[in-house]
Amino acid sequence: MAYTNSWNLEIASPVAAPRLFRAAVMDWHTLAPKLASHVVASAHPVDGDGNVGSVRQFHFTSGMPFGFMKERLEFLDADKCECKSTLVEGGGIGVAIETATSHIKVEPAAGGGSVVKVDSTYKLLPGVDVKDEIVKAKESVTAIFKAAEAYLVANPDAYN
Repeated sequence: MAYTNSWNLEIASPVAAPRLFRAAVMDWHTLAPKLASHVVASAHPVDGDGNVGSVRQFHFTSGMPFGFMKERLEFLDADKCECKSTLVEGGGIGVAIETATSHIKVEPAAGGGSVVKVDSTYKLLPGVDVKDEIVKAKESVTAIFKAAEAYLVANPDAYN
């Protein structure tokens, strides 16, 4: 029998919420192959214009347990730096996971920085255990935001 589970994560950043949200979430398909080429070989929009219903695809290097994933944007409030996406293909769908969604919100923090809040919910296929995978997923999400953060700190005019 499949069961639903979730995990959450908070990441502090010195970068302002709107800049970090635009770079690490909305434009990650552009930045990932440049900033995380050891993980993301390529990425591109598949359908849509970046608004709700849009789908984008990421192709991964051989270091990842799966070759690609497609995600669909289900909810977006760019002014509040918040979105929700669903994994629609690849990334373990049909192998270990029946469904997976992520809710990301980047909130302003004291001193001009931000706090990234990630809530991920997934439904596993029967007989699948992902305890080790949750740790890897959290490390991966943290690496995404820290890579974007480093880029934005080094390029203070980017994503203003």
